Amino acid sequence: MPKVALITGVTGQDGSYLAELLLSKGYTVHGIIRRASTFNTKRIDHVYVDPHDPDAKLFLHYGDIADSEAIINIIYNVKPDEVYNLGAQSHVRVSFDVPEYTGNITGLGTTRILEAIRRSQNNIKFYQASSSEMFGSSPPPQDENTPFKPRSPYACAKVYAYWMVKNYREGYRMFACNGILFNHESPRRGETFVSRKITRGIASIVARKERYLFLGNLEAQRDWGFAPEYVEHMWKILQHENPDDFVLGTGETHSVRAFVEEAFSYAGLDWKDHVKIDSKYYRPTEVGLLLANPDKARQGLGWNPKVKLKDLVRIMIDADMREIGLKPIGEGDDIIKRCFPDKWWRID
Repeated sequence: MPKVALITGVTGQDGSYLAELLLSKGYTVHGIIRRASTFNTKRIDHVYVDPHDPDAKLFLHYGDIADSEAIINIIYNVKPDEVYNLGAQSHVRVSFDVPEYTGNITGLGTTRILEAIRRSQNNIKFYQASSSEMFGSSPPPQDENTPFKPRSPYACAKVYAYWMVKNYREGYRMFACNGILFNHESPRRGETFVSRKITRGIASIVARKERYLFLGNLEAQRDWGFAPEYVEHMWKILQHENPDDFVLGTGETHSVRAFVEEAFSYAGLDWKDHVKIDSKYYRPTEVGLLLANPDKARQGLGWNPKVKLKDLVRIMIDADMREIGLKPIGEGDDIIKRCFPDKWWRID
């Protein structure tokens, strides 16, 4: 029998890639989506088929990780072998505006899923999408032993969820794991996140639809990688012999300014002619520098990321050029063909 996986946040960047990966491995995949008056399934439409089709392997369920009963019912009916919790209010800047909601979804949502799994009494493996933002102001490099010093409501909620996973693992002998992922981007990244905001903005400027790009703190430094590589190792974490926690990152850090400079240069533009600073995009408390030490993942999971900042920028800009109706520059597509000849995801 094929394995069955349940994904929260299946319509997000990571959830859509994970659905593709698991389907390519023969899984039956179930995803939880929130009911809305408009469809929000764009990222998974290319792998979704009507559930009446006998070949259907991806099934969607209305639910919300704020609703314990819905979670319990879905887990009871689906009977998954693996649960991947990728659902969250995941925008750090927005978490300052909606801190209570962020805590309820990003923090308590994890507890609701863990408790539903525990009560099911089934042997279900659980993956929690933890975040490098939990390290906050702890000095780099950051690894599995670095203390958490969160600097946002989002990061605080993720720290709570992280410790609940460890407590359920130790207290109930559950196969529950944390993947502490540093920034990972792709053409499917949400348009309000700084990486995609930059690459999408550049495409709009080249197309003469916009003239300026408004950003906040350019000095923040992050460890940026390519989302499909990280998603593949989410799966590997749950295939590990023992439940454990792993840091995933490239081991390189770059400022937002460096991202901007690299991106505009690739498009043949001078960023100083187009970038303006808007203080509303600053956070009340900033995280200055995040830099992964992924040695444990290298040794335990075979982690060896191929895409670093320069290539990531090219992949994302080519995709955004294509989406806006322009001919892509082409280096990004070449990078994917060279680095991932057996890729399991669709190039957006």
